[in-house]
Amino acid sequence: MEESVRGLWTEARELIAPVGIDSGGVEKLESPPTPLQFIRDYVSPNKPVIISSAATRHWPAISRTLWSDDAYLRRALSSRSVSVHLTPDGRADALVPSPSKSGLCFASAFVQSMDFSEAMQLIEATGEESSPVVAYAQQQDDCLRGEYEAVVGDVDAHIPWATEALGCLPEAVNLWIGNARSHTSYHKDHYENLYAVITGEKHFLLLPPTEVHRLYVRNYPAAHYISSSKDNGGEVKLELELEEPEKMVPWCSVDPYPASDEIIAEQSSSFPLYFNGPKPFQCTVRAGEILYLPSMWFHHVTQSPDDNGRTIAVNYWYDMQFDMKYAYYSFLQSINLNRLSPVASKQGEDKHDTKQNCSSSNPD
Repeated sequence: MEESVRGLWTEARELIAPVGIDSGGVEKLESPPTPLQFIRDYVSPNKPVIISSAATRHWPAISRTLWSDDAYLRRALSSRSVSVHLTPDGRADALVPSPSKSGLCFASAFVQSMDFSEAMQLIEATGEESSPVVAYAQQQDDCLRGEYEAVVGDVDAHIPWATEALGCLPEAVNLWIGNARSHTSYHKDHYENLYAVITGEKHFLLLPPTEVHRLYVRNYPAAHYISSSKDNGGEVKLELELEEPEKMVPWCSVDPYPASDEIIAEQSSSFPLYFNGPKPFQCTVRAGEILYLPSMWFHHVTQSPDDNGRTIAVNYWYDMQFDMKYAYYSFLQSINLNRLSPVASKQGEDKHDTKQNCSSSNPD
């Protein structure tokens, strides 16, 4: 069975990145595609692509560098309260050691509402390694058209060629503001995602849906950070507590960037299909560029800030088609290939049926 699935990986990769495409296997277009080209060459084959800054150079946020101007943003959003996600290390919606039992848990950020100017100061200040918390504005509830409505006109309301190709307007448009310490662990989304970077850079590791088994999706107990107090300097102190009653979340077990040699050895031994398999597709999306991230693709995201210490991005979530392709992927995910491979920790596998989901309500 494992040999057959490995053969599927190879065939899928040959279709996604034919010989001659470099840049980590992700194609780049120098101009926006036509709607027909987009649906035929990228959406239908479920294939990522980067579109150059030609697609966004007319956006005031970029052409007039409005979103690189702190004074403009603070003035435009002066009366707005925004949601800021706080974690100890910049890893929201990620696996961390459980606070009261052995093994890992799935930790969600502490969300605090604050004035926009305060949020910008906090995001900049928590970019320092000495900060005990990391702040990230990443409220995925159509927040650009909600909390940030005052600046919604600085970017396109939708991506015209994508809207025509997909036959619908985006269900949500979200704004992201973070620093270099903000990370997003491997997950997938049930959306066709058009991800536009305004300032700074975003770095993606990508795996197609056919390689779901390489990420060792397991059930983990859900937990969330709470604000326990503030220290003498007024900084928030966070504590992690498990959800009550217990709630299990299926999540990807692999950390592609282990923090120490010991963790590298442990991860490599526990998750050989990932670490001994083909390298993930990878790409960097620079200011002005758009990444088309197909539905169901697993992605891990890090970022490099601009001169102001921040990365700002906007993404457009379009509904995916739940068609025969989705049925094929669902069937593939139901094959529990991981039982055939050594796994150091099978947390939750025997107690709860592991559904290969790993979908995030709070990604990137």
